[in-house]
Amino acid sequence: MRSVPLLAGLLLCAACSSAPPPPVAPPSLEERAQAVLAQTSGTLRLAGLQKPVTVLRDPWGIPHIYAETQEDLFFAQGFVAAQDRLFQMELWRRAGEGRLAEILGPRAVAGDRFARLLRYRGDMDAEWASYAPDAREIVTAFVRGVNAFIAQSRGRLPLEFELAGFTPEPWTPEVCLLRHASWAVTLNAGSEVARARLLREVGAELTERFLPTDPPKALEIPPGLDLTGIGPEILAGSGALRGPVSFRDGSNNWVVSGALSATGKPLLANDPHRALQLPSLRWMVHLVGPGWNVIGAGEPALPGVSAGHNDRVGFGFTIVGIDQQDLVVEETHPDDPGLVRFGDGWETLQVERQTIRVKGGDPVEVDLKWTRHGPVLHEDPARRRAYVLRWVGGEPGTAGYLGALSLNRARTWEEFQKAAARWKVPSENLLYADVDGNIGWQVAGLAPIRKGWDGLLPVPGDGRFEWQGFLPPGELPSAFNPPGGFLATANHNITPAGYPHVLGYDWAPPDRYQRILQAFRVPGGQKFTVQDFQELQHDVLSVSAKRLLRLLGLAGRTQPAQEALRPWIGRLLRWDGSLGKDSAEAAVYALWSAELPAAVFSPQLTAEQWKLLAPSASPQRAVEALEAVRPEERDAVLYRTLAAALQKAEEKLGPDPASWRWGALHQTPFRHPLSTGEAQSALLDLPPVERGGDAGTVNAAAGPGFQAVHGASFREILDVADWDRSVATNVPGQSGQPGSPHYADLLPLWAGGEYFPLLFSREQVDLQAKDKLVLQPGS
Repeated sequence: MRSVPLLAGLLLCAACSSAPPPPVAPPSLEERAQAVLAQTSGTLRLAGLQKPVTVLRDPWGIPHIYAETQEDLFFAQGFVAAQDRLFQMELWRRAGEGRLAEILGPRAVAGDRFARLLRYRGDMDAEWASYAPDAREIVTAFVRGVNAFIAQSRGRLPLEFELAGFTPEPWTPEVCLLRHASWAVTLNAGSEVARARLLREVGAELTERFLPTDPPKALEIPPGLDLTGIGPEILAGSGALRGPVSFRDGSNNWVVSGALSATGKPLLANDPHRALQLPSLRWMVHLVGPGWNVIGAGEPALPGVSAGHNDRVGFGFTIVGIDQQDLVVEETHPDDPGLVRFGDGWETLQVERQTIRVKGGDPVEVDLKWTRHGPVLHEDPARRRAYVLRWVGGEPGTAGYLGALSLNRARTWEEFQKAAARWKVPSENLLYADVDGNIGWQVAGLAPIRKGWDGLLPVPGDGRFEWQGFLPPGELPSAFNPPGGFLATANHNITPAGYPHVLGYDWAPPDRYQRILQAFRVPGGQKFTVQDFQELQHDVLSVSAKRLLRLLGLAGRTQPAQEALRPWIGRLLRWDGSLGKDSAEAAVYALWSAELPAAVFSPQLTAEQWKLLAPSASPQRAVEALEAVRPEERDAVLYRTLAAALQKAEEKLGPDPASWRWGALHQTPFRHPLSTGEAQSALLDLPPVERGGDAGTVNAAAGPGFQAVHGASFREILDVADWDRSVATNVPGQSGQPGSPHYADLLPLWAGGEYFPLLFSREQVDLQAKDKLVLQPGS
């Protein structure tokens, strides 16, 4: 009897074996991403290494690289950076080379042309020597490491390349010398165009009111300059490279001596503000080898770090407003547009024809042109003009942040100052602290000398408005061990009293700097800790809000407020001005201040004037204007705009004021550039983060339409008494590879105002390392 079930079972199995297998579902995007993640543990053999290199990744994804030679150290940095960020690095490279149209299509052609104009074409020996004596060797090793990862990953490139439909190409050392990063953080050709256009359309009084200079200076049209035809089309294509960079979003750094710290040694804090993006602009690394022991953050496509510390010195930076650009208006010959006037004669334009390959379209032929002043951005044949960019990026040593290669190795204040002299672009406030207890501040960057003119407007290119060289580094502002025991910068006007030179006229409002000063001027002499600095970096008290609230407190003396406004007036007057994400008052203030510019300024202007001036009409300028008008007029505007703000709050946040929150309006999105559909979004995008603060708070969070897309993606607080007690943050994660455990692991910390330890000693790194990768010489 048992044989029947057995036979049936055998027949059933036979039938099963002859049936077609069920279809296998293709791997999901997440599975494909996981399949190509970089190897971060075990052993890899790489051609080009001289000796073994150890890479220890800590719990937060920071690679600590230990090498026996300098060449191997930077080879490994290039390799490991590419492991984490190759797709981002390749986009950076293509943006700088002017080759985005090859992967993005016709919309990128204008930006590609602009990028090609910016490329350095000068003395290459002087270029390399400017950054550091061994800069060429370091960069060459770094690039070989990038190429080693590209070669190793040919069959399993990061998923982004599959989604984008292209593959990376081998790098050359010259990639690290591209100038687009420098362009993105220099001033001020755009300001010159804006001032010229407003001066022509609305006159000097309104231009100076809406685009004020610091210090105040009357605008003077350079003799021979015709303002007609000067408009935004001159800088067409530049926006793709500049990105959303503005002094309004700024950066902060400060340092205290041991006299003001709980440890008796200096503490240094830094939080550069740039685009909040996915992946992060910054990439962190620890480099240990002969002559090197430095940790911090830089850009993944460059060797070294730009903010951090070595075993003796800590450093951080903020942009300083040196005017490093001029727009030059060249006159072309009436019979030959290939000639431009200079002095009493004519000079020939240099012309270079290039082909821009375009995805989905025909190649585009472009003629790139230069004069003695720089690249020709725009031509106006009808007016016989060529608009030319004179900027520091044409000088040797002006690839953005590469000068940090010297800064990373400074061991004393004197060495730091010598290294700062090599840092030419972007212009920076460099702060310093060392283990001997010293603190310092050094302005770094090329500062053009303009004799008899100010650089606020475009200038004729006939030879009367030439740069007379650059200020010697020793004449740039600095301070060492100041009597007060602290130094701070926040993109504000840092020009010392009595300083004999003009560095520039465009600076950030002083709100953030004023708030930082308030923290240090505590009666009784507070002794600061790392925790105190964490709280200050996340401070959201608005100096501008307090200024507006002062006016509101004066209101009512001329006319009482409407009944419906009185409860909110009372709430606002009791409010401390902190723009916390859970604050209803902060939400009302933000909506209210947004109403002020149009209410204050537009009644005084024609519709066309207001259209031109509105982009420059900030709430802060509106409050300044209200401080100068009659109380009756002031109060009427305050009440009317507050009523409009409350109405908008109901529309945006609902009818119940108890549920109103600033964070419900004010959020940072994290959307990947390749997120083009539901499946891609699920893998690549991250949830938005509710934010407090605004552009003027120490914890800066700014952007259009209440989207907080600019701010501090990277923060560091350095404890000189014990480097292992230093802390940092970098959002959203170290890796740009979707599916990596370090793709977004730092986002919750950043969103919660928390930090991770910046491990430095080998003992602590070994103790907490999560991954160990050994790179061995071989093939």
